[in-house]
Amino acid sequence: MFADLLRRLTAPAPEPLPYDDARLALAALLVRIARADGVYEEAEIARIDAVLSSRYALTPFEVAKVRGEAEALEAEAPDTVRFTRAIKEAVPYEDRVKVIEALWDIVLADGDRDHEEDAILRLVAPMLGVNDRDSNLARQRVEARSG
Repeated sequence: MFADLLRRLTAPAPEPLPYDDARLALAALLVRIARADGVYEEAEIARIDAVLSSRYALTPFEVAKVRGEAEALEAEAPDTVRFTRAIKEAVPYEDRVKVIEALWDIVLADGDRDHEEDAILRLVAPMLGVNDRDSNLARQRVEARSG
């Protein structure tokens, strides 16, 4: 299952992903950001679950299943550059801005704006084709909700 999705994600000209595959790829990106500092904390896992639940209207059982699959996919996924470029080409811009917002939500979930997580997010936003202004606005929206 993951091999086929990874092959489609990293194809020279990826097609738009079916809904379930796009959801899984984006969930894997959330996991990658959460793991960026080498610590995958319960607060980050809970925040990923909340993002998936609200974004995709999933039950707790469905959230746990998607997150488990996303954790496995993230472990097998190629480098972040190719992975995000594939998502960029397969996901519309407005959805990618929402992804950046969700990623900031994960970075800020543990109350600590960790340097490694912050740095990878600042690299990922342009890789997803989201400009600095929209990424900063996404971060501000998350901080306003959290604050």
